Amino acid sequence: MRPRPPVQGRGIFSGTGIIITGLAATLVALIYPVWTYTDQPSAGADVLNAQTVATQYGPLSALDQEFITKVRLAGLWELPAGQQAQQKGTTEAVRTAGQHLVEGHTLLDQRVRDVAAKLGLSLPNEPNDQQKGWLAELNAAQGVDFDRKFANILRLAHGRVFSLVAQVRAGTQNSLVRALADDANTTVLDHIRILEATGYVDFDALARDLTATGTPTPAAGPGTVVPVTPSPYPSHTLPPAASSPLPAAS
Repeated sequence: MRPRPPVQGRGIFSGTGIIITGLAATLVALIYPVWTYTDQPSAGADVLNAQTVATQYGPLSALDQEFITKVRLAGLWELPAGQQAQQKGTTEAVRTAGQHLVEGHTLLDQRVRDVAAKLGLSLPNEPNDQQKGWLAELNAAQGVDFDRKFANILRLAHGRVFSLVAQVRAGTQNSLVRALADDANTTVLDHIRILEATGYVDFDALARDLTATGTPTPAAGPGTVVPVTPSPYPSHTLPPAASSPLPAAS
């Protein structure tokens, strides 16, 4: 009996099947990550939700809590810095700026402590290390050197806080934080204007320092100091505190 001849093309079809199977597996491997990514919430949203706390005044995010802490920290060092300016400033403009800092942060600190109490948050009771360093530098400075350091260090700090205030005010869902951001915006903008009115702010150095960290680096020489009168602006006295919770959804 003759042996059966081999079936022609079986090897070809077998090889083709392997190739098709491999392509299909590759396609599944490519599609699966895309499907799983689009089907699942983003990691950023997970983190945000995990750090957001429900309160009767609305959701309190991690950024909201950071903002409240930074408002408190600002008062802990800027208020004594303002007191130094009232005592050591060599010009009326610097002493006036110090007065604005003292009055503004006295009121704002009362507000932030009230907000923190309503939201059940703990607050720091002393400045951070960088702020302590700024206070030490101001304490050691005298005369015109103090005036320049006071104006530039405080203007840099207020510029950084101003950006945070805007971010929080634009996105917060918490009514108390919104009201605090309004108060902080009024106070910080007043302080920015009154510090610039001293004539000591080095805007070139300020532009560089706002993209970096650390102590401002004004020009070495005092230059020509030209105090200016700030344009009319509402008083930095704060509006009444917001104390009522959000109305219940209908």
